[in-house]
Amino acid sequence: MARAKAVRQTDLVLISWSQNPLVSRAPRRITALRVIGSSFPCSDRLTVGTPLRTALICLLAVDSGFNLVVWKRTSSISGYILLQRKR
Repeated sequence: MARAKAVRQTDLVLISWSQNPLVSRAPRRITALRVIGSSFPCSDRLTVGTPLRTALICLLAVDSGFNLVVWKRTSSISGYILLQRKR
């Protein structure tokens, strides 16, 4: 009898971001996020209020293994990003 293997689920990170419209060139900041699976090794950089750039630098690094799937602006000052870990 063959053994059944569990299929490893994909790691997903969904980030909602916004900018302060009253400050020109204000950094985009994380307003909400959802991690499905694991965001290791970037878990400490994924907190509400931190700059989006800081999180993306870690997540898109070669050793983290995440790919950008969707980057969508919902208005001129907000949007969301979906990242998936490549397997």
